[in-house]
Amino acid sequence: MTPRATPVRGYKELARLLRFNDQGLIPAVIQEHKSKRVLTLCYLNRDAVERSLAEGLVYVFRRSLNRLMLKGETSGHIQRIRRVELDCDGKSLLFQVSQHVAGCHAGYLSCYYRGLKSGKLTVGERRVFDPKTVYRKP
Repeated sequence: MTPRATPVRGYKELARLLRFNDQGLIPAVIQEHKSKRVLTLCYLNRDAVERSLAEGLVYVFRRSLNRLMLKGETSGHIQRIRRVELDCDGKSLLFQVSQHVAGCHAGYLSCYYRGLKSGKLTVGERRVFDPKTVYRKP
């Protein structure tokens, strides 16, 4: 069952302006609406864009699985769309979202939880959930 959300107004007009790459995909930056923290970068095919905008929830095209999926479909950590922007060429999207729990499958709010500090790779935030308990395999 898909969680309730609100469709994005004017989405059909926006969808017509998009320019997908040779693989039929468009990159989308996902950003937390209030904090402006970048959560992740994902790719959407036309179906993912149209379904995201029509339902108000982020859908992505999982290249590794070659299928459309609701962001958070396994974990329940959905992203409700609050605002949509596109770049000047129509070649990428920015979704501002209300994030439920976390945007990263590794257990962090953001997929960008690591960074260089004094020349060393460090983890800059704490985990908000344990992936082993959320993504248990039957």
